[in-house]
Amino acid sequence: MSNVRMRRARATVVALAAGAMVLTACSSGAGKGAGDDDARKNAEKQRAQITFGDAAASKGPAEAVPGATPGGTIKVYQRDTYAHLDPAQIYVSDQGTVSSLLFRRLTNYHLDNKGKYTVVGDLATDSGQKSDGGKTWTYKLKDGIKFEDGKPITSADVRHTFERQFANFISSGPTYIQRWLADSADYRKLLKGGPYGGKHLPKDVLDTPDDKTIVFHFKKPVGDLPYALAMAGYGVVEKSKDTKEKYDKAPVASGPYKIQPGSFKNGKGITLVKNTNWDPNTDITRHQYVDKFDIQFSVAFTDSTQRLMADNADNQTAVSFNNQVDAASMQQVANDPKIKARSTSGYQPYVGVMNFNMRRLKDKKIREAIAYALPTQSVLDAYGTPGGGELAGSYISPTLTGYKDIDPYGKLKKPLGDVDKAKKILKEAGKTGMKLTYAHNTATEPSKYSVAVVDNLKKAGFNVQSKELPPDTYYDIIGKTDNKFDLYPSAWGADWPSALTVLPPVYDGRQIQDGGTNYSLYNNPATNKEIDRIEQETDQKKAADDWFALGEKILKDDLPQIPTFYYKQIQLHGSKVGGVVNNDIISSVDPTKMYVKK
Repeated sequence: MSNVRMRRARATVVALAAGAMVLTACSSGAGKGAGDDDARKNAEKQRAQITFGDAAASKGPAEAVPGATPGGTIKVYQRDTYAHLDPAQIYVSDQGTVSSLLFRRLTNYHLDNKGKYTVVGDLATDSGQKSDGGKTWTYKLKDGIKFEDGKPITSADVRHTFERQFANFISSGPTYIQRWLADSADYRKLLKGGPYGGKHLPKDVLDTPDDKTIVFHFKKPVGDLPYALAMAGYGVVEKSKDTKEKYDKAPVASGPYKIQPGSFKNGKGITLVKNTNWDPNTDITRHQYVDKFDIQFSVAFTDSTQRLMADNADNQTAVSFNNQVDAASMQQVANDPKIKARSTSGYQPYVGVMNFNMRRLKDKKIREAIAYALPTQSVLDAYGTPGGGELAGSYISPTLTGYKDIDPYGKLKKPLGDVDKAKKILKEAGKTGMKLTYAHNTATEPSKYSVAVVDNLKKAGFNVQSKELPPDTYYDIIGKTDNKFDLYPSAWGADWPSALTVLPPVYDGRQIQDGGTNYSLYNNPATNKEIDRIEQETDQKKAADDWFALGEKILKDDLPQIPTFYYKQIQLHGSKVGGVVNNDIISSVDPTKMYVKK
């Protein structure tokens, strides 16, 4: 993934001002404006367990958005071209947002008008029927579901959707379900090359006994399958129209909108128009109010912010799905009531951390000294306040079920760093003057806060060597198991509202490898064992509590990273765009609820 976006299970270094689009907490809503108090309250709501809905909860159509009227065009300002439009290749959040208009999947999240989320059946009649202790999940397809060409969506298409995930050309999307089906990280061996050439997964792995039924068989219990199936990366692909690599630029839609033929111009834009074969009566999660979305690429955060603040001419019917307010403009947005009224805000699921290289910094006392010295307030301030984020005490975001307020290293009480305590610990360890290699990338924000980081570490008694790395390859470099750095920042965000998508990828020592995401190279056999235990827990609330307890234990006992801040974002929209709310799951404002005010 590039340095300008974040994906759930592979957050980049960039963060807010560079484009971290993620699982934002419920918005204060159109007309109310961005507010920290609202964001915190909504994050607390978000932590409530998102339930798995039954057939009644999954029946369309979606409830009307109050005041919504059909028609009109919404202009959309986006910084980044959509690198992928094949659902199986979608993992970064800007692509995930547009996919909510284009592609349906077996399950999805229903956000009602009161701000409550439920996992529901999207193509399926419900969120899934679990049996055999969570090893078997059965789905039945709804009647009347079609692709944009009018062809009915059948279990054969769903089977093909999952089997093509095993093909080598699918390299950018999520891998959860493939790994669960194969019971292995090396999942491609289960169906080498995918379904092309007539090969299929065995029936005791994936079965489609009739046109309406799909049965997943796992070797171990899977509690989070309805969450995973709702990911953009598992959107349905029409089997008969699968052009393999070429599908990435011309996919077949199943949602309320489709790509206007010939409109996708790399670096310039793309136009979405109504899909007349989408039946609202089959869809509880989406609307089709707008006639057209005119999406323009290569519009920087500063540019989209200025246009939307101006609210003149075409900007009145404009939004950005993913561009946030740039850091320099946050104060103006907060202080101008008219602009603030056209803003939405909320938490994202990303947590910024400073990694300790556990293969180089083996003495916990040294890691503690660094942790106490770090000026986390300086890190946060670089991303813009108010609205850029909130100081963190935990590895787990306030948006995730199981979250609790903790602060074992006093980073909330002394956010500018406790240099005296750090100096004392370092002296007691006999390491005053120790050489410390600190790496960061040269993007604006890390360059800004790194001055304060280095200054505090030097005051604490470290001999700091600062290494500047290019933003576009930063994660590749720190992802090397033999990297020569002691200390380096990163960020991580959940793929769905469960720490199952945080702790295993970041703290499982068995996942240490070049290109892996255990950036601190942390390996504790007791932690690995506990990860295995919790992953098979099918009681969602118990699992959430156990994940948080494990994260707290890792932080207190082993300290492979120190949290810096929880990510937040503010977005703007034009005065004639209605139905604008942040959606925690699709990582942005929700395009499926928008309408043009008459």
